[in-house]
Amino acid sequence: MRNFADDKMKAIDRDILQLAIPSIVSNITVPLLGLCDVTIMGHVGGATSIGAIAVGSMIFNVMYWLFAFLRMSTSGLTAQAYGAEQWGETRTILRRTMLFALAVGIAIVVAQVPLQSLTFWLMQASGHVAELCRPYYYICIWGAPAMLGLYVLSGWFVGMQNTRVPMFIAIGQNVVNIGVSLLLVIGFDMGIRGVALGTLIAQWAGFLVGMAFLGTTLRRQRAILSEEHKSPSSGHHASSVQLALFLRTLCLVSVNLYFTSAGSAQGPLILAANTLLMQFFTIFSYMMDGFANAGEALSGRYMGAGNKPMLSLSVRHLFGWGVAMAVLFTIAYLVGGTPLLRLLTSDQEVVMVAQQYLPWAIVIPVAGMAAFVWDGIFIGTTMSWDMLAACFWAAIAFFALWFLLSPSMHNDALWLALLVYLAMRGLVQTVLWRRRNVKA
Repeated sequence: MRNFADDKMKAIDRDILQLAIPSIVSNITVPLLGLCDVTIMGHVGGATSIGAIAVGSMIFNVMYWLFAFLRMSTSGLTAQAYGAEQWGETRTILRRTMLFALAVGIAIVVAQVPLQSLTFWLMQASGHVAELCRPYYYICIWGAPAMLGLYVLSGWFVGMQNTRVPMFIAIGQNVVNIGVSLLLVIGFDMGIRGVALGTLIAQWAGFLVGMAFLGTTLRRQRAILSEEHKSPSSGHHASSVQLALFLRTLCLVSVNLYFTSAGSAQGPLILAANTLLMQFFTIFSYMMDGFANAGEALSGRYMGAGNKPMLSLSVRHLFGWGVAMAVLFTIAYLVGGTPLLRLLTSDQEVVMVAQQYLPWAIVIPVAGMAAFVWDGIFIGTTMSWDMLAACFWAAIAFFALWFLLSPSMHNDALWLALLVYLAMRGLVQTVLWRRRNVKA
């Protein structure tokens, strides 16, 4: 009996790692798309070209971030249908969400002119930077249908317990982006237009490769699909999940953008120091997002199958890995925090200012771990309104602390507010999960 229990726990850990590791690799490759563009222009263009690329990348990052609910809702709903062995429902979810994503992507392309005016105004892009950024924007905007379609494909494959396909797509995108951008910029002297075309071609190449993987997967499903009984449509539930996740994303965006804005208002040195220290959060998030994706897949699968013991076991083991990662990263930041700052910049004045606030950054893994793990579990179990509630109250706490403490604590208040925001998300989700299980 003991051997059976041990085997089951080892199998859970194996499943978690098989899902998490490809997701971590995918997460690491995501910023390389923007980094590649900046690096190429950094060598063949000037500071203004780099600024134009930075502004253009930020515009699309924020725009697409607002539609991240497409990936998350698809992942959770598909994982539950997978666990229930409702193969027809997995296709219905895919078809419905893909049509919506492509429709939104086409609408973005159609509305590109007013969107350009709005986004440039919000980003305060003007002068020569705006002049250079404009062609970048008008080329990359045509990638909107592909990017939103990729969100759906990525979420669907995660829900189908397959994180390898999104990893292959992400790696392929970067290879295409680097190769095409270098060819167009250096070989054909196309400047910022070449960088934009490289990004656009990489986005559509990734989408087409994803569709090819999808075709293979659906053909494999065809035999069992013919034997399946028709399952009820979850259209209304999907819309509710997507709305909650969209509103949650607005909370996330508001906190992240205000953190940058509040740092900027304190001067260029504080802004630079905060930007460097936020890399500690970014690095940790790459790792934890992988385990969150594993949580999406496994929790949705076992909820769909009605297997509460395996769901509970998965939650415990996910938190086991989360605690291990938090301890590992905390130790790494304690030992290597200052060397990492010096690696990120050679400006000693910025390093000295960043060191004053380094203790806050070292606490990020401990404060944020639970939020990352619960996010994956809540997405998989489609507890999207609970996610929204946790994020909403955490955002309220962030802004309240900042406005109350900033007159006396200044930048320390900003970091304290951020850490409380992260910890509160995890705490509220813990309470909501326990309340739900007690009721169940």
